[in-house]
Amino acid sequence: MDQLQHGRYRARIASAATDIEATQRLRSRLFRGPSAGGQNDKVALDRDRFDPLCDHMMIEDIASGRLVCCYRLLRFDTASAVLESYAGQFYGINRLAHQPGPMAEMGRFCLDMGQPDPDVMRLAWAAMAAWVDGAGVKRLLGCASFSGCVPVTYLPAFALLRARHLGPDSLLPDVKADEVFAFGAALPNQVPDQVAGLRAMPPLLRSYLAMGGWVSDHAVIDRDLNTLHVLVVLEIDAIPSARAAALRALAHTKAAAI
Repeated sequence: MDQLQHGRYRARIASAATDIEATQRLRSRLFRGPSAGGQNDKVALDRDRFDPLCDHMMIEDIASGRLVCCYRLLRFDTASAVLESYAGQFYGINRLAHQPGPMAEMGRFCLDMGQPDPDVMRLAWAAMAAWVDGAGVKRLLGCASFSGCVPVTYLPAFALLRARHLGPDSLLPDVKADEVFAFGAALPNQVPDQVAGLRAMPPLLRSYLAMGGWVSDHAVIDRDLNTLHVLVVLEIDAIPSARAAALRALAHTKAAAI
């Protein structure tokens, strides 16, 4: 399978068990702390029942081979499959699951860089665009995570999400998890501080929103991974045309397949 390259980095789908283990090790370090997922720490690898079903995208530094970003993708063809997704464990997504067209879930997005290089995010999204086009997907969903389980830490971000980025009432997920922060109801509907709100968001969520994605009206408190996460949905046909064209140009001129 061909690789996709941009700047110092290449993107490829994991093709061996050692590749998948490398993504699980990075996930473990970033979600569970720097002491987890060491080279010989197989017990602490972040793995679950969805891993064998997914394509695992790897973004690597070409010169060193170091894995700097990874995520996994899983295509669904039926509503029942969507309901059994990773996000379906935490959110009541029955209405969303019955929307027409193939859907896919993007999850376990990890970015392992002290000072994120924008080329990594560009390549990550270009690789996703190539995969989505190849799979004929109409809609992406996933959980965008904030580090830690203290909602007050991210109030500027949640205020901005509440004011400008909530999904349509007809598709908003119902509360399913035991612990949630219902920011859609708990926060006042007022003009948010956009700069502070965006600064408090993880890079993945900012990227989703820039492409027209929408979020749930509550965050799930996930104590296993020590995160807060919101459900994010991106309608592929709703991505701004200029951004979609730029992603597809990078995706399809640099590699024949991914």
